[in-house]
This record gives sequence, C-alpha cells and structure tokens, in this order.
Amino acid sequence: MTGVETVRAPATGRIELEIGGMTCAACATRIEKKLNKLDGATAIVNYATERAVVTGLPADRATDVVQAVQQAGYTADVIPTDPAEADRFESSRPDRVGMLRRRLAVAAILTLPLGNLTIALALVPGLRFPYWEWLCVLIAIPVVFWCAWPFHRATLRNLRHRSFSMDTLVSLGVLSAFGWSVVSLITGAPDDRGYWLGYGITPAGADSIYLEVAAAVTTFLLTGRYFEARARRSAADVLGALNRLAANRVRLVRDGEERVVDVAELRVGDSFAVRPGETIAADGTVTDGSSSIEVSMMTGEPLPVEAEPGAGVLGGTINLTGRLLIKATQVGEQTQLAQMAVLAEQAQARKARVQRLVDRVVAVFVPAVLIIAVLTLAGWLIGGAGVREAASAAISVLIIACPCALGLATPTALMVGVGRAGQLGIVIKGPDALEASGEIDTVVLDKTGTLTEGSVAVRSVQVVGELAEPEVIRLAAAVERHSEHPVGAAIAALAEPESPAPDVIDFAAEPGLGARGSVAGRQVVIGNTKLLDRHGIAVPDPAAAALAEAEAEGQTGVLVAVDGTVVAVLGLADTIRDSAAGAVAELRRLGLSTVLLTGDNERAANAVGRAIGVDAVIADVLPTQKAAAIESLQAGGAKVAMVGDGINDATALATADLGLAVINGTDIALRSADLILVRRHLGVIPDAIELSRKTLRTIRGNLIWAFGYNIAAIPLAAAGWLNPLIAGVAMSLSSVFVVTNSLRLRSFRA
Repeated sequence: MTGVETVRAPATGRIELEIGGMTCAACATRIEKKLNKLDGATAIVNYATERAVVTGLPADRATDVVQAVQQAGYTADVIPTDPAEADRFESSRPDRVGMLRRRLAVAAILTLPLGNLTIALALVPGLRFPYWEWLCVLIAIPVVFWCAWPFHRATLRNLRHRSFSMDTLVSLGVLSAFGWSVVSLITGAPDDRGYWLGYGITPAGADSIYLEVAAAVTTFLLTGRYFEARARRSAADVLGALNRLAANRVRLVRDGEERVVDVAELRVGDSFAVRPGETIAADGTVTDGSSSIEVSMMTGEPLPVEAEPGAGVLGGTINLTGRLLIKATQVGEQTQLAQMAVLAEQAQARKARVQRLVDRVVAVFVPAVLIIAVLTLAGWLIGGAGVREAASAAISVLIIACPCALGLATPTALMVGVGRAGQLGIVIKGPDALEASGEIDTVVLDKTGTLTEGSVAVRSVQVVGELAEPEVIRLAAAVERHSEHPVGAAIAALAEPESPAPDVIDFAAEPGLGARGSVAGRQVVIGNTKLLDRHGIAVPDPAAAALAEAEAEGQTGVLVAVDGTVVAVLGLADTIRDSAAGAVAELRRLGLSTVLLTGDNERAANAVGRAIGVDAVIADVLPTQKAAAIESLQAGGAKVAMVGDGINDATALATADLGLAVINGTDIALRSADLILVRRHLGVIPDAIELSRKTLRTIRGNLIWAFGYNIAAIPLAAAGWLNPLIAGVAMSLSSVFVVTNSLRLRSFRA
C-alpha cells in the first residue's frame, strides 16, 4: 500500500480512501471515529466497499488523513480522481478474495488428513508409530501459522489499540490448542512413563494432543471470512459500474470549431456535439439538430425519445440517429448519472448486516471469556491443583468458547440457501438480503423489462378508412421496413414473413415524427399528428377517437395515411409478461402490498397496473425520483423490496430495504441488488422472498444455538469437567449442529 511520504493528494477537497485491514463493522466505526477527530473533517467509512470519504479538508491534508487511518491500525491509499489513474489504481488493488481462497484451500487440504490421522492414532494405540505426534505437528504448522495469519494479524492490531474482536478468541484458541499440544509432547504428563519426543506411552485417549482442533477452527473460520469478502467485493463494484457509464471524451464546440477533448474540460454553458451512436457527455439542452435518443438505461422508457431544439437530454444516454448540438447545463458531479452514483454509495453505507449482531456480542463476549480463562487458571492454582490441571481447564475454556459456531452460523446457512436458490433461479448476494426479507411488507415493481418484455410491439389495428386491414398492414410494413426506429421495426414485423415486400421509392424518415414513402404508386405517410399536419393531411373524427382510445389503454398511437387520407390507427405498447399477474397475486397472498413504479407515462402505467392487479401505481418518475419514492414509502413506516432491471432502477434497488434485479437487467442493476432473479417466470419473486425468510430464520436459529452453547459449556470447562480434547470435540459438535441445521434448507420447495 502507499506509504505516507508518497501520498498524492487529489485536486479537490473531497478525499476518498481505499481502506485495508477491516475485518468487521466495528473496524469501520473505529476508523470513522479516528477520522472525525481531525479538525474540520467529516468522514464516512463504508465497510461494504472498503472505502472512506472525507470532506471538509483541503486537498493538501490527504497525508494527515492517511496517517490517522494508519494510527488506528489499518492501511489507506488515496484514490486518484483522474479516470485513467483511477483505473490503474483499481487494477492494482490486492486480491483479498484470492488470498483467502488460497489460505482456505491449504487449510482444508491439510485439516482432513490431520483430523483422521490424529483421531485414529490417538484412539487406537496399536496403529501408532514413532514420531507420529510430530508428523501431526508438521502438518498442523502451515494451518496454524500461515492459514490463520489473518486472525493473528488482526489480534495483534487490536491488542496494540487495547480492543478485542472475534479474531482475538480465534487466534488465542488456535495458538493455545497448538501450543499446549507441543508442550505436552515435549514435557509429557506427570503419570507418563518415559513419554518423551514420541517414545513411551501416550496418555489414555491422547488427551494432551488436539492439533486437529486448531486446524478445524482455522478452516471453518476461513470459510466464513472468504464468503464475506466475496459479498463485500460485489458491493464495491456498484460504484465502478455506474462511473463507467459516463463518457470520457466530448466533442467541444467553440467559435464554430469542433474538437475532441477530455470530458473534464467541459463547463456549464459550453456547447458540444454528439454524433449518432455516441454517448451524451453531460446533461444539457438541444440547440440544433434532431435525433432519437436511447434513454431506457436512465428512465426505463422502452421507446427512444425524440430530441429537437429546446429538448432536455441526460448524460449517459445514447444518441441514435442524427447529429445534435447541445448546451451543457450540468457537468461532472452535478449530472443525473453522477448523482445516482452518490445515492448508490450512500444507500450501500446504510445497509445493515446480520453479522453486526455477532460483532456486538463478541465485543463483550471476548474479553469476558479471556477473564474467565484467567480466573479459571488462578482458581485452580489457588485451590492446590497442579499446573497441568490448571492449564488444561483454562485452555478448555478458550477452546470451548472459541466462536467457531458463531463464525459458521451465517456463512453455512447462506451457502446452502444460495445453493438451493440457484436451483430455483435466484442468486442471493449476501446476508443483507436475508435480514431485510424478514421485515418487508411492501414490494415495489418496475414496469419496463420487469413486468413487461421491454420491447414494443403493435397491439391493435383500427381501420378507419376504406382499405382493408391486410392492405393497410402491407403498405405500412413496406415503408417501415427501411426504418431504423424501434416503432418502425415493430410495424414492419406485422408483415407476413413469406410475403414479398413491395418496393418503396422516395423513402424518408422524419426524426421525431415518423416516415413516408411511395409504395406501388401510392403515397404512404406513417407517424404522429405533427407529421400529418406537415403534409396537410387532416385527422378525421373516427381516427381521432381511435387514437384517444389507444392512448387511454396506455398505447402509443400511430396514424397511417394513404394518398392523403387517414386509413388506420396502430396502437403500440410493451408486452406484459404472462406470469406478471400471477406473481402479483402470490405476493398479495403473502400479505405484501404491491406498488408499480415506472418512468413511463401515467396512462401506460395505469393500464399495466390494472392488468396485473397491483395496489398502487407511481408513474412519471426520474431515476433520482425513484429513490425518493422508495424513501417516501420508508418514511411512512413501510419496509420496502424493490424489483427492477435497468440502470434507472439501480439507485432505487440500493435504497430499498431489499433489492431484487431480474437477469435481463443491466450490469449496474444486478450489482445494486441484494437478490438476482434468473428464472424468467415472475413467480421467482415470491419464491425468492420466501426462501430468503427461511434462510434468515435458519441463521437466527444457528446464532441462538451458538451463543447458548458457549454460555452453557464455559462453566463446565472452567470446573474441569471438560478436558481440552473433549472441549474440542464439543466445539466441533456445535459446528456440526449448525451445519446440519443449515442443510435443512435444501428441502425448500417453490
């Protein structure tokens, strides 16, 4: 990591740090308190993303900020503000998940033969051979010292700062089990006859040898730490995915000259050009040109919007057809996209974790166990017992209290729940989802791409002229066959595949209006009322009524005119999924309130809402307004689950108590969600909630057992009724119970 003397301060007053060494939520709290002691500093430390944001300090105080983190016992790097440098920084980050995976693999490979060898030779003296105990020691050394090093390192750091964590008991338990085994091998017990360095008679039951306890504790706890690190890395990815949506370069226009520059040079009031296929670099207003803009990633609208002079556009959307000249109104951190990134980061920081319960208890539990172990040792010595008996009782307290079952309670249930969920088309990303699933009472559903297919199609054809419907479709499809607009593609799809398409001459697409062309000598115009007005074509009352009827049903109305007369009205709309109504009914059966939330217009949203039977509809909302709508429901006392698929849903997914993203969704939506729904059938939504709730109940049951077991077993160990080997077996049986209880999740049925 970067040293203090080489810190490069960012150019702005916002200092963002990459934090290393955090092992629990208490670590984030400790760092945050340390940073907030700096004069004028306001710090937020996000354990999920392993980052800290410090505001209120000048950029040249970055070194002071890094020093404060290092004084707290952790490492820190300043994250560069330059995009290119930030990408290089991101690629150079230490792979914590890979490190834990390697240590876990070595621990598992060595623990299995060590356990079998130790138990077999300890219980069957006839199988023993000279130096068998020392072979076990050699196998245990890599596990105890290399594989368990993350726990030892955290313990040393905590001790330097006079604090404790679960790592403290893990480290002491592992080292005590290993150390006492080695001491017993060297010195022997008082009743041993010639027991020395592998020779002589081993004590009955080999009650002084429990190396497998040290190895098993390390392996089990590394398993939990590995899956926790994977979940934390997924949470951190959301910010990078959001930022990658923004354009890096912009065609800046000054004094009539166009030149490509870095987007950081763009200022409010500047004019910039956007060619077809390019990403719009900033929020702004169109001053020249007309085009279709793909906005589904920002607003959820399935259809591109038409941009012409005076229209507002958003950075991060894509220009499809014509060249636009845009005047920037919001740039940099003020754009809609940048604000979404900030909201997502804040929402991630607010997330609660099941593991916090363990951390809070361990904060009291660990020092209490250490005190009990010391008192046990002193009590036995004062009572006249020998050193071996006193040490055995004290070590038994440490081993029996070692929170192995606590460490397994969440990850084992999560692993089994995740495995079963995967079979049902559900991806559970972490314990946050499980905690939230037990409390939600309201499910908010995105429309486009979630309840609907996300692709527009012709839903109705109302003939209002003398031409028959097949002839209307033949002429309209022939013209739109040459259009690149999604509406045109939907109309062209009406033509029979086996029928040859008539030739079209004089075809012209008119952006924002429609298209026209000559088919078999007949002039065909297809589009909205503005296009017909431009060509002097009147809209008769029957056509106006049909147009109003289509729009009342939430459809987009398109007029078809042949030789100057309106002959039909086409109604286009997104397709509601067949399973949508059933899924909503199942959610309501579970006692959950359902809300449709969309950026689409109110008429289209209400039409879909009526069709699927939701309790309420919220329409015409921008991406940031979606998050505000979620917060409004939460302010009213609701516990909200959000189901969505687009970039426009990312902030709402992160803000909700529980976020669910469908698999056809964008990368950012999937990263923001707590649950990912792979199965296409929307019945996966209630299935996901039910399975999450059952997994949460299993985790809570595991935690209750683990805490109860420790509380009941510690007095027995302190009284000398459990020697270290029996204590180790009891500790392992507690872990077996937790694992067995978790395996019951495999029987869950959709």
